[in-house]
Amino acid sequence: MSKYDVVIIGSGPGGYVAALRASQLGMKTAIIERENIGGVCLNWGCIPSKSLLKNAEVLTTLRKADTFGISFDNMKYDLGKAMDRSREVSGRLTRGVEFLLKRGKVDVIMGEGVIQDVGKVKVNPDGDTLEADNIIIATGARPRLLPGVEFDGEVIISSYDALKLREVPERFIVVGGGAIGVEFAYFYNTYGSNVSVIELLPHILPNEDPEISTILEKSLSNEGIELLPGCPVQEIKRNKDKGLVRFSSPNGERVIEGDKILMSIGVAGNSQNIGLEQVGVEIERGFVLIDEKMSTNIEGIYAIGDVTGAPLLAHVASAQGIIAIETIAGEETTPLSYVDMPRATYCHPQVASLGLTELQAKEMGYKVKVGKFPFVGSGKAIALDDSEGLIKFVVDEEYDELLGAHLIGPEVSELLAEICVAKKLEYSAADIAHTVHAHPTLSESIMEAALAAGEGAIHI
Repeated sequence: MSKYDVVIIGSGPGGYVAALRASQLGMKTAIIERENIGGVCLNWGCIPSKSLLKNAEVLTTLRKADTFGISFDNMKYDLGKAMDRSREVSGRLTRGVEFLLKRGKVDVIMGEGVIQDVGKVKVNPDGDTLEADNIIIATGARPRLLPGVEFDGEVIISSYDALKLREVPERFIVVGGGAIGVEFAYFYNTYGSNVSVIELLPHILPNEDPEISTILEKSLSNEGIELLPGCPVQEIKRNKDKGLVRFSSPNGERVIEGDKILMSIGVAGNSQNIGLEQVGVEIERGFVLIDEKMSTNIEGIYAIGDVTGAPLLAHVASAQGIIAIETIAGEETTPLSYVDMPRATYCHPQVASLGLTELQAKEMGYKVKVGKFPFVGSGKAIALDDSEGLIKFVVDEEYDELLGAHLIGPEVSELLAEICVAKKLEYSAADIAHTVHAHPTLSESIMEAALAAGEGAIHI
């Protein structure tokens, strides 16, 4: 029986980062993976989808080439080749992670890890048992389904299936208007599908500031995507080679037909069949309960990433993995602020945010001031021919504390990092406003939005 300081079940962005940090701290570490190193993120999530979205961005630019004084005839594009490129990108990064684990002397064991007892993990199907002083559950999550609906991989599909299509569906229906659903809606619309998005709540991206969601709704609608917020789905079924969705709308019941129906209504934690119940680990609604140290209720067993529930973000899993390992090593750690975790959606225009929305801040009793700056006032955005959107700061009027930031526009997923640093260091809105930003840059809009929360923006 092999003995380890830590055994990690799952090699996604939580598991492999935890393994690499454990290696840095001199721990003997094993990581168990049943499918692909890198987990969903590297293989069937974050990375391949962003590769495809880059293809959509290039295609959009080519379609308006005349704007830049460029013209050509007979443009052709191939969805299959776009998919091939996304697989190549995933493969390259997966091989990179494999190399890092090998260099760190982490034992990578392919199979299904099942906890037999505290400190013991069996690897199926081989049946080998590993002894571990500490176990980390990093098994992630899987797409959730409505009752009575099953994936068939052909018509009723998951995000996994949507990353493997070789031909553009004529009619593409997305059930669920969160980040994943919106990104696929944008991508397939760009490639020529007739796209509809059905969302239960009043706005797509329902966790974002409603003002941001409204701007995105207008933009996507202008691109020809049919948005159907506030529409509960009643039934989804397959009819030969088509799918039917029946739902309630403000104008009464409707039924729409599609070649592909993408189910994107959230995820369920992969907490079953890995021995958690046997050892008494507490689980709630399919997600493992943890404390700020990533510890479960059972000593020596930790959990990180999507299996622990929201926020369901790769970078959250990585941060949790580092805290779990450093806790095991006896190092002092700082609790994560989940409300301040950066969030991003990579459609066009991009959406990014952290902290409280304006409504949330008011509901918590803050006296709020808001600073906004539209990208139409940014010289760099205009030069890029990409000036749709704005930056919005939600600020505590009493202390000038930054409570939230909500962005929609060009490359805002990258711009958000500066605001994350400012929030972490407890900078005030005035501190951001009085930091000189290079000109011309998109980041100047951050400075202007902060100015707008105080004495007023200069360029609007």
